[in-house]
Amino acid sequence: MTKKIDLIYFNAGGGHRSAATALQEAIKLQNRDWEVRLVNLFEVLDPKAIFRKRTGLAPEDLYNMRLKRGWTLGLATELKVLQAMIRIGHAAMLRRLERYWEANRSDLVVSLVPNFNKVIFQSVKSRMPEVPFVTILTDIADYPPHFWIEPGLDQHIVCGSAKALEQAFAEGYTADQLTQSSGMILKPSFHQPQNLDRVEELKKLGFDPAKPVGIVMFGGHGSADMLRIGKALQDTQLILMCGHNSLLAEKIGLQTTLAKHLAVGFSTNVERYFALGDFFIGKPGPGSISEAIQMGLPVITIENAWTMPQERYNTEWIRERGLGIVVPSLRSIRKSTLKLIENLDQFQASVSKIKNNALYEVIEVLNQQLKQADLTIKTSCLASSTLD
Repeated sequence: MTKKIDLIYFNAGGGHRSAATALQEAIKLQNRDWEVRLVNLFEVLDPKAIFRKRTGLAPEDLYNMRLKRGWTLGLATELKVLQAMIRIGHAAMLRRLERYWEANRSDLVVSLVPNFNKVIFQSVKSRMPEVPFVTILTDIADYPPHFWIEPGLDQHIVCGSAKALEQAFAEGYTADQLTQSSGMILKPSFHQPQNLDRVEELKKLGFDPAKPVGIVMFGGHGSADMLRIGKALQDTQLILMCGHNSLLAEKIGLQTTLAKHLAVGFSTNVERYFALGDFFIGKPGPGSISEAIQMGLPVITIENAWTMPQERYNTEWIRERGLGIVVPSLRSIRKSTLKLIENLDQFQASVSKIKNNALYEVIEVLNQQLKQADLTIKTSCLASSTLD
């Protein structure tokens, strides 16, 4: 019988949805007898879109707007306010989620979001007590308390690093409730060979294949910081991924450079551009740095007061493993880039040691959870029939 699996995500940042769609795609490619449903949490909590009607925005839009403009200072304090609001609204959210599960029965519920896992878990167990609940961190580590790892829940947690696993143990979880994956969930295409002639492709784009090429990316909407990076690295070959920000791409195209700078708009083939690069420059988001490392690119990233609190450990992770260089500001981007290029072989050797197969490891975790749930139900039925 086909199993129904619900993957809960939201669009605050791109990583939650990306992980959900990557799992959905990979499960389909494996031809498993599963019906995978993507569930936008905010659509469940606000089914009549009242917030959008009153403000003209989806709940995630304000957050994404801040990311686009770099207004991230003070997010740690705002996170505490958000968590307080979630506690205040807990009962109302619980009722709406319970109504959702009453109308949409599931065999496995998987959360790919932080902050809301307690209320999601309670709603599942209230209406479907036999259904397993899994939380998959889409950050390299947690930002406790009550961010990803909620203590005291009968759930399974997938941690993408030894640090996250250590945090889960500290919250009272036991080894049988935990899985450490080998990294972040990436699209299936990042696990497949790109089958391109790198030298010829670079020549077609006007690059010199004998010289290093940097990939610059700051999320799906780019960042004005990319203009500063381009100006500081006028003599370095760069591919600047501008996403949906066509104005930024136009400005980069007009910026005078000594070496080739290519501005790229929104692309569904980001991995093919990564395959043309030698190193990566961008913010320390878990998705982008994991994609870069998966494609063999050492990382240059930034850590300062504007770095989002849940991403600060990522820079420590990069330093500890020698995967690149962390700078305090763009003022040192030129010096750091020249240092990385000078030691490119050394950094690339460190990057090559990272083997991320999390996408397929997570699918096997889900498979085991479904099997365990079936076994529990069968055992319960046998015990009941014996008593009768």
